[in-house]
This record gives sequence, C-alpha cells and structure tokens, in this order.
Amino acid sequence: MMTGLMTGLDPLYWMLMLPAIGLALLASLLTKGTFARYSKVASSTRITGAQAAERLLRYGGAHDVRIERAQGFLSDHYDPRVRVLRLSPEVFDAPSLSAIGVACHEAGHALQHAEKYAPLALRSALVPVVQFGSSLSQWILVAGFLLMGAGSKLGATLVMAGIAMIALAVVFALVTLPVEWNASARAKRLMVDCGIVSADEATASGRVLNAAFMTYVAAAVSGIATLLYWLLRSGLLGGRRDD
Repeated sequence: MMTGLMTGLDPLYWMLMLPAIGLALLASLLTKGTFARYSKVASSTRITGAQAAERLLRYGGAHDVRIERAQGFLSDHYDPRVRVLRLSPEVFDAPSLSAIGVACHEAGHALQHAEKYAPLALRSALVPVVQFGSSLSQWILVAGFLLMGAGSKLGATLVMAGIAMIALAVVFALVTLPVEWNASARAKRLMVDCGIVSADEATASGRVLNAAFMTYVAAAVSGIATLLYWLLRSGLLGGRRDD
C-alpha cells in the first residue's frame, strides 16, 4: 500500500480524485471562457473595474479601503488584514462587464469585512492554520503510515494529526462557499443600485461570477475527496485497507 501512496499510483486515490479533478478543470475552463466572452462587452457607463469597485465601496459605506493594481491574470482579491482591494490589470483598467463583475465581487468582500460578516471572519481565522497544515499534512501522513508499518504507536498519532489538518482544510473550503456566494450576491444587487450597470448588464456580469463560484465548489469537492481517501486508508472509515 505504501508504494502506491508515495508514488501516486494508488487506484483508490484516483478513483476518488478523478471526478474532483474533472470538475476543477471544467470550472476553470468555464470561468476563463465566460470572462473572455464578456471582457469584449463594454458597459454602458464605460467605467473601469477600479472605478466600479470604488463607487460600490462608497455606496456601501466602506470609505477606508484602498484599491491597488495587482499582477497576474485574475489575481483579484481583498486583503482584510490591510483593507486593500487588489485588482489584476484585466480588471483594474477595463470597462468590460467581466471586469466590473469581478471588481464588484471583490468590493463585496470589503463590505462583508466592514459589516463583520461571520463566515468571512471564520475563514480569515482559519487561513494561517490551513496554510501551515497544507504544507505538512501529506508528509505527516506518510511518516505516520511508515511508523505504523514498523509497529510504532507514534504512527497512529501522526496519521490522526495529518487527517485533522486535512479536515480543517475541508472546513475552510466549505466556509468559503457562503462567503463567495454572498459577495457575488451583493455585487449583483449593488452594481445596479448604485448605477454602475443596468439590470441586463448585471445579469451578464453575474454569469462571470457564477462561473467563478464553480471553482470554489470544485475545491471543496477535491478537499472532501482527499479527506475521504485518508479516512479510508487509515481504517477510520470502512475498516483498515491494505490493498
């Protein structure tokens, strides 16, 4: 079993992960395709993504958020630690419906932060824990199985610790879903309320956000599949498997 685990040739792993990988690829293609489609459609107001985000933030009462240009394709994000909204060049400078949708979505996160939206606060609290655990969990699990094979009681403890780290990552992925959905819902509503786009244009921008949301769904499915795999391999679910 250990050879399969360490070389990535374990059939059980691929049986669980291939659907998740397929969903992730589909979500990525859908997001890029939808963004590209509506990046060619300018809004009637002709304002850029950065201008749209600034207007939405003012309308929502978040006056202390800076907007900066970031590097990298669709690298857009809101950093609650320093209250900065960073937009990629494709979003910051463009007057397209895609750019406006993404910019307003990220501004929606800033409004969540200003309103102390509970799921966002929980996700932010989990970030350092998940970052630490994601870099160590696989190594801890492999070490644990090797020690278990050698008859060491420490092995079972390490396996449990590794699985707990993966479980926290799954919690993070699941908490991310309502955070992202809520930010998009805010964006779709407020971009019309404050005159950034028309109702019809908001529908088109919303398609970009809906496609992007599928990437978070795919991440959650992948995390659940990974957790299920290790639960099965450890024997915590379904009995010990050594095939």
